[in-house]
Amino acid sequence: MVIRTRFTETFGITHPVVQGGMMWVGRAELAAAVSEAGGLGIITALTQPTPADLAAEIERARRLTDRPIGVNLTILPTISPPPYAEYVRAAIDSGITILETAGANPEPYLDLLKAHGVRVIHKCTSVRHAVKAERVGVDAVSIDGFECAGHPGEDDIGGLVLIPATADRITIPFIASGGIADGRGLAAALALGADGVNMGSRFLCSTESPVSDAVKQRIVEASELDTELIFRTLNNTARVASNEVSREVVRILDEGGDFASVRDLVAGARGRRVFDDGDLDAGIWSVGVVQGLIHDVPSAGDIVRRTVAEAEEVLRRRSSALLPV
Repeated sequence: MVIRTRFTETFGITHPVVQGGMMWVGRAELAAAVSEAGGLGIITALTQPTPADLAAEIERARRLTDRPIGVNLTILPTISPPPYAEYVRAAIDSGITILETAGANPEPYLDLLKAHGVRVIHKCTSVRHAVKAERVGVDAVSIDGFECAGHPGEDDIGGLVLIPATADRITIPFIASGGIADGRGLAAALALGADGVNMGSRFLCSTESPVSDAVKQRIVEASELDTELIFRTLNNTARVASNEVSREVVRILDEGGDFASVRDLVAGARGRRVFDDGDLDAGIWSVGVVQGLIHDVPSAGDIVRRTVAEAEEVLRRRSSALLPV
């Protein structure tokens, strides 16, 4: 059995497995390893300090694989926004043909991207956002259930409902994200109507992931209970690893604090120290409840291959287990 879906056909990949575009993590080595194994690796644009650095990172990945590679661009309203349009142009000029967008509506960039043959996957956390993304013209959607790392939205809908609800409402290909770490998750997502899966935490815990081994070991040791939901009272929920800092953030906000009272605790520079130095309590860092299913640190290529092989076996076994009518 070879798992071919609308997503693999649309994006020219072998396996319906996508590596999430994680901040500080989606670099050339990881993205190239996933793509070389037949999945879709994603370079995170804003991990790179400038658009020129993004172009150089894409070139590094190109030296590692000639398979399709995507770029993630998360567009958020900030006081001093990055030059998003310049990052888009850098990706286009580097020959990227797949862009994963997240955050704000990607519509302002779609005409330019389509004119250069770039296909767009937009990350959504609700059915209504997926419907709107299809309406404005994206090529595919990545639907994130409440189990996911990072920002799961404010609806608190898990994948078991969100995936088929999305399948009922949109016609373009879509992939499922959140709570998926192996072939069982891929098989389940396909059964629920998705065309593939996006895995973040699973690839965070791979040999090519550019984070400290201490982070990977913590993921292996942790259970599905070891995350915190921060910023709930601010209507900007984020799922992060449970540590001294995230628990303190939850406490302060639950007691009536505002963002200014936790600003220093959640600074991005502190979170990066976790990944770079392995100080697990230096700041907040994203991981999903799926860490409860992660028990090793394999290569990214092995993750792709065994996810697909296990999904094939699950689908065969479940089919043969059905009793005749």
